[in-house]
Amino acid sequence: MDGLKKVPVREQEPKVRAANFEEVCYGYNQEEAQAEASRCLKCKNAKCMGGCPVSIDIPRFIKEVETGDFEKAANIIAEASALPAVCGRVCPQESQCEGRCIRGIKGEPISIGKLERFVADWSREHGFVPKAAEVKNGKKVAVIGSGPAGLTCAGDLAKLGYEVTVFEALHEPGGVLTYGIPEFRLPKETVVRTEIENVKKLGVTIETDVIIGKSVTIDELMDEEGYEAVFIGSGAGLPKFMGIPGENANGVFSANEYLTRSNLMKAFRDDYDTPIVAGKKVAVVGGGNVAMDAARTALRLGAEVHIVYRRSEAELPARVEEVHHAKEEGVIFNLLTNPVEILTDEQGWVKGMIVRKMELGEPDESGRRRPVEIAGSDYTIEADTVIMSLGTSPNPLISSTTEGLEINRRKCIVAEEKTGQTSREGVFAGGDAVTGAATVILAMEAGKNGAKGIHEYLSRKKQ
Repeated sequence: MDGLKKVPVREQEPKVRAANFEEVCYGYNQEEAQAEASRCLKCKNAKCMGGCPVSIDIPRFIKEVETGDFEKAANIIAEASALPAVCGRVCPQESQCEGRCIRGIKGEPISIGKLERFVADWSREHGFVPKAAEVKNGKKVAVIGSGPAGLTCAGDLAKLGYEVTVFEALHEPGGVLTYGIPEFRLPKETVVRTEIENVKKLGVTIETDVIIGKSVTIDELMDEEGYEAVFIGSGAGLPKFMGIPGENANGVFSANEYLTRSNLMKAFRDDYDTPIVAGKKVAVVGGGNVAMDAARTALRLGAEVHIVYRRSEAELPARVEEVHHAKEEGVIFNLLTNPVEILTDEQGWVKGMIVRKMELGEPDESGRRRPVEIAGSDYTIEADTVIMSLGTSPNPLISSTTEGLEINRRKCIVAEEKTGQTSREGVFAGGDAVTGAATVILAMEAGKNGAKGIHEYLSRKKQ
């Protein structure tokens, strides 16, 4: 084997997977994982760890994979991460741990994400359970939201001995892992539910169908129910729209609604009654991972799918792997193109979209070149369904019902980066509720910081 090249990962054939919702990537088997682990240079000053937001001891766990001690590898990962099977599948490793891998200077970096996934899947198949705290400290902490930030914070606090209750607004826990990321990228029954169960085995209680701000307020949790600290990890689920003519037509969805219908409410399955407008020609506006998820979902429901994005391929915010998979499956990319108007028929249903060609000008504040309209370049894309994937913002319900909680102009909660402390004493926050829509792993980092901040706060309070 050429030590400069990654061990290839087996995947479903594009034409086959484009017609089903089964997982695209098969991952490594034991032989492949050990062969890939053997490529690691065992660096003394491992740069990869500096690229991991949750600080997994990457060289240590990879060394155990190479020797075949997968349980030890699982314990090493569990010290830092409560969601390894999730991270191994959806983390942007290419810009984080693998992006800093020394092996990648003269060859291909180690497939750190695929090795993490292998260890997590081995753990699930062999009944590995992370260790819970032996002694409880008697202190109650509430966590709002059961997405990656909330689950991580809850797991870390439980390991420190806290009595943690997670409050989830929906009927299923998991947040974006359950409603946002499609089955073909992140299987719900095997992967998401197992990792949530592992968090519960640490001693965490999860209560679903509880809407903080309506069912109960943060003030009531702290003043009447005995919670000494609260972590807000409620995410950013409020979709954004463009404000163009025709946007209120029948057949226009936010990506959030479209994906929630499919992922959480199983609209893609024949044995569920959840309605979804599959569409014959679908236009997805946006270029991030959520846009790719929506496009690839619509494709699997039988549509011809166009991604409409106002910049070029080099500026696509989606992971390279997701763009590659979308292209392989047959998604059509209309780049340097921006919607101007959604056309409707007499009954108010979408029948097409007028778009305008763009060119790239000088870089804007994000560092990406600003798209500039080309006059007289309008043309029409046929479509009977339009999915808007333009980002999301936090729901203002929690901030508007909590005394003394500062928010910024983007309606995000203001919190200290390293501790999660908000303007309200005892209330901490992190993840998309603070930053706006970002990645799973950055939400997990915020959850870890929040747990650490709460532990330090309550330890000081005790004194």
